[in-house]
Amino acid sequence: MTLEKEEFNLSTKASGRIDVLVPRCLIGEGANILGVTVDFEGLCSLQVEWRHGKICSIKGLKDASKVPNEILLPRFSEPHAHLDKAFSWSRAPNYKGSYQEALVANLNDYKSRSQGQLLFSVENSLNLALVNGIRAIRSHIDSFGENVMRDWDLLEDVRKKWRDKIFLQFVALVPLEFWQTYEGELLAQRVALNGDLLGGVITPPFNKKKTIKSLLHLVQLANRLNCDIDLHIDESQSCPAAGVKLLLEVLGRIKNEISITCSHLSSMALLRDKSISNLAKEMAEKKLNVVALPLTNSWLLGRNERSTSIKRPLAPIFQLQKAGVVVSVGGDNVNDAWFPLTNFDPINLMAFSMPIAHLTPWERLGLSPFTSSAASILNLKWDGVLQKGSPADFVLLDSNSWVKALSERPKRRVVVNGEFLNELPKYKKSTFNNSHP
Repeated sequence: MTLEKEEFNLSTKASGRIDVLVPRCLIGEGANILGVTVDFEGLCSLQVEWRHGKICSIKGLKDASKVPNEILLPRFSEPHAHLDKAFSWSRAPNYKGSYQEALVANLNDYKSRSQGQLLFSVENSLNLALVNGIRAIRSHIDSFGENVMRDWDLLEDVRKKWRDKIFLQFVALVPLEFWQTYEGELLAQRVALNGDLLGGVITPPFNKKKTIKSLLHLVQLANRLNCDIDLHIDESQSCPAAGVKLLLEVLGRIKNEISITCSHLSSMALLRDKSISNLAKEMAEKKLNVVALPLTNSWLLGRNERSTSIKRPLAPIFQLQKAGVVVSVGGDNVNDAWFPLTNFDPINLMAFSMPIAHLTPWERLGLSPFTSSAASILNLKWDGVLQKGSPADFVLLDSNSWVKALSERPKRRVVVNGEFLNELPKYKKSTFNNSHP
């Protein structure tokens, strides 16, 4: 239960104290919870206090019989989004739900998309993300065509506007061979200057020789500019892990000093168990990160006309974790041609992911893909682990158990830099009906 600041004489700005349930695996210092009971869902009853936007105390509750009625979590990091196309379903629907239909619809919409429509998608996404408890987003941005620089100028203005609320990191999403062109070099320089990432797509069928050449150039370019990479790779139901195998081949030829993230990696799960294990070890050796995207992959992939597929392509999360690969889970697409549902809600993403990927939040490796691993992949200063000195950036769920929280969409309160958001953004109806300016 939250008490008013004045009751504790906490007169300083961005200060407070609260009795809450906190996942044991998110407590950084064991000394803070010595003797504290941890329930069957991995939650422990604690009192958390903060001053000047920083945690100053974490301690167990003296009265063990009184269980708090809120779960405290760090504000979330979204490792893979598409802010530029969110809420575009009304303009570019994909009723068949196939990958190819999504590709065509997305391309047609991109060619005709106005600056106002782009701004609509981004702003509405960020408003939802803020009130739902997201503090950082890595978003892939379609970045080919004549309006690229205009779009990136707009995105930079949005980033400056939102920098005190949500950290934004962009990935230039282009055909892989684009980085070998003069225009690609100019875009890469701009992307690197802003601390953003180079991206691309590697999905079969592809020409092995040309793809290796393009990958080699991209990795060399990224190293020259000291710019990280995030690839859409192996988002497919055929040719298992063909793309990541080429990437590993390229990395075996040259010295690489930048971070590379493999987003999707869906078809890797179609390999035999031993092959998955061996490949995961190679990826760990090369320090590759992985972002699994269970919602969009489950919707787009594995379709076979009117036959229900028994096996769906999805990144082999547990095998990758076992090998030492950092794996996070992202929400990916929102109300667009690639996926028609969701709303930038990390709790909803966790609930969706439980039956698809068997990730359970009461286990450390089930919760980390949504918390510390996601923060690590975005290279954030704070990994989301709670300890003295950590930012007071919280999501408070009005629930006393994980099962209830993920079943009932509980009320939530968000604390940003030690202060509660005192009002929700006033949404236009268009936020929810997919209309556009």
